[in-house]
Amino acid sequence: MLVTGFPAEAFGTNCYVVAAGPGEQCLIVDPGIGVLDQLDEVLAQHRLHPAAVLLTHGHLDHTFSVAPVCGARGITAYVHPADLEMLADPAKGLSMDLNAMFGGRLPYTEPEDVAELTDGATLSLAGLEVTVDHAPGHTGGSVLFRLPGGGSSWEAEQICLSGDVLFAGSIGRTDLPGGSTDTMMTSLRDKILPLADDTVVLPGHGPETTIGRERVSNPYLRELTAAPGRGL
Repeated sequence: MLVTGFPAEAFGTNCYVVAAGPGEQCLIVDPGIGVLDQLDEVLAQHRLHPAAVLLTHGHLDHTFSVAPVCGARGITAYVHPADLEMLADPAKGLSMDLNAMFGGRLPYTEPEDVAELTDGATLSLAGLEVTVDHAPGHTGGSVLFRLPGGGSSWEAEQICLSGDVLFAGSIGRTDLPGGSTDTMMTSLRDKILPLADDTVVLPGHGPETTIGRERVSNPYLRELTAAPGRGL
């Protein structure tokens, strides 16, 4: 399996490309702001053909380039229904200060072909089997994408594209519209902690990590495992 990624021009949002191998169809995960040129280079380098775009959630820094990526290739964007409204109007997911910062200056376009993700579903796309875990808290429609890791560059049984649910050493913020700290902690307990320690985590921002590393070092996961009645 081929998995590669790079940070967008704004907010350091990681855009990932996943394929069964070079020269195959691929999935593009979270095409953010200013990624088009670098994405084209990655696709050309590995001779990849996009089959779909997967969105971990609806925030603008993860979705900004979804319409041009999908529209140029006639492919579908997948998002959880709880974040659909942000694809139509990204301002609904932003705080007042972020809305003031953007001020309508970014020429965002809503994608034409959108499919809804459901919790526990397995997507068969581009020769890959992708499991969807609804993990709200950062947004109402935040999801994890899990894939078997066999044959990848990592010696791992599983890869988890965690969006803004889990970072190396931290978690996504919960103070934006649709966010909830209590809901986030439930998602961490029910969706993150049960994953195997050797699961490689590819987050929406920052470096890759593993579940095992986060289980012992991430203060939010340590809080869950230490709290009486909240651990596994």
